[in-house]
Amino acid sequence: MFEIESFPQSLFEKKNAALLGGILRGIERETLRTDSNGVLSQKPHPSDLGSALAHPQITTDFSEALLEFITPPTHQVDDLLAHLEAIHKYTATKLDDEILWATSMPCVLGDDSDIPVAKYGNSNNGLMKTIYRIGLGHRYGRSMQTVAGIHYNFSLPDAFWAFLSREQNSLDDLQAFKNDHYFKMIRNFRRHYWLLIYLFGASPALCKSFVANKTHDLQELSDGHTLYLPHATSLRMGDLGYQSKVQESLYACYNSSCSYIKSLCCAITRSHSDYEKIGLKNSNAQFNQLNTSILQIENEFYSSIRPKRTAQPGETALTALQNRGVEYIEVRCLDVDPDSPLGVTREQIAFLDTFLVYCALKDSPNTGPDEAKQILSNQKAIVNRGREPGLTLKHYEHGTLKAKDWATDLIHSMEEVAKLLDASQNTDAHQKSLQAQRNKVLDSQLTPSAKILNTLQENQQSFGAYALDLAKQHKQTLRHPKLSESTILRMDQMAEESLAEQTAIEEASTEDFEQFLKNYYSQYKNCSDKT
Repeated sequence: MFEIESFPQSLFEKKNAALLGGILRGIERETLRTDSNGVLSQKPHPSDLGSALAHPQITTDFSEALLEFITPPTHQVDDLLAHLEAIHKYTATKLDDEILWATSMPCVLGDDSDIPVAKYGNSNNGLMKTIYRIGLGHRYGRSMQTVAGIHYNFSLPDAFWAFLSREQNSLDDLQAFKNDHYFKMIRNFRRHYWLLIYLFGASPALCKSFVANKTHDLQELSDGHTLYLPHATSLRMGDLGYQSKVQESLYACYNSSCSYIKSLCCAITRSHSDYEKIGLKNSNAQFNQLNTSILQIENEFYSSIRPKRTAQPGETALTALQNRGVEYIEVRCLDVDPDSPLGVTREQIAFLDTFLVYCALKDSPNTGPDEAKQILSNQKAIVNRGREPGLTLKHYEHGTLKAKDWATDLIHSMEEVAKLLDASQNTDAHQKSLQAQRNKVLDSQLTPSAKILNTLQENQQSFGAYALDLAKQHKQTLRHPKLSESTILRMDQMAEESLAEQTAIEEASTEDFEQFLKNYYSQYKNCSDKT
């Protein structure tokens, strides 16, 4: 065994089982709006859904056509999935002849110029959000920004952290202790998240239109419209998805809150020659991007996991993190589950909780640039060849290992955590999910990526036709049974309130936009100085 546990054994005593009962979870699910043929919608964000700027649960990501559903944080998985289902059902009733795309990789896109950038109105906040997305389009191409995913927000209760602090005889105040241990969790997550890509990767193939005029090493399926790699798991997480050569040269240090904040502040305030060539503005004095730095804002950093703190109006995410510490973490490496109308399943959530608590409890040495390169190398290997027999990865302490052996050992090391979580919630869901993931490790044909490729090949079906069929099935599922009248009324009211809030924001937005940007970016310098 090379994954050695060092968990505080007192945590596993029956009297302490309830310490993990207060886990808070949230889900952000992205999905494209398409027409009934799977072609990207050219319609603006539906006004019936409210304001994309101000609605707390229904917004847009890069494109007007890329919806993002956000659940409020909750302690109960049943409540989490009920919130997510209600948002999906409500949206489905407002789309008329449109559908929600079922997979991470997009539908028929056409030219980059045919992908509408999201609009958020005329306030300074709204203009900044739109210009940021225009900048992303210039930097990476708009097609890359249509790739959808699942983001999982997770925080452990203060009672758990207080218990752990006492066990370790820590002299830090509770928030400082939490900051330190959330970053320990993040370091362990980064070492092991390749396992999540293997287990839940669901984008081994894509439509040819996605890589038009791009160089790639993908192979062609017999249908002539689909490209794939035989042992791929999640092309979304590879060079064709949310990756950036410029960002690969950026080393973000996760050894402490201070080092992480300083890393990203420097990237936001340091100009890059590639982006200087794009220019801040075009010949008509319109913004091409927010700045010419490596990152326009911290959200541009394509990481598999982020430490987060809810920001106040006008406050940057890093300033919030600096001022008030880590509140929760956001997992960002998950593909949409195409078989689920909600894009995620109860079984997946149970494993994520087990995996994250394991990462929180396991020893976590500091990391450096060499290990960061190793982590990226492991990610790419799993993305492109994750189901390849005999695939090897680089372990951070034990050298070259077979991916299957490492995965088997990780699953075994999580057994105690799964039992603990089941005890805290009076269920057996975590142990059952752990067994399901163990089965995928033993037999790669059970993984979503293998099942998708088998379906395409056996049915001689294109990726686009496969995803379209699922999207249409999900639309029918979401429409029956209908939401209760009280839920519809509540969500209608939420939409109306968000539109009114956007109007109020715009009326209060009187500051010159360039001065607004200057004031906003001054926070990064202050943040960097404090570190």
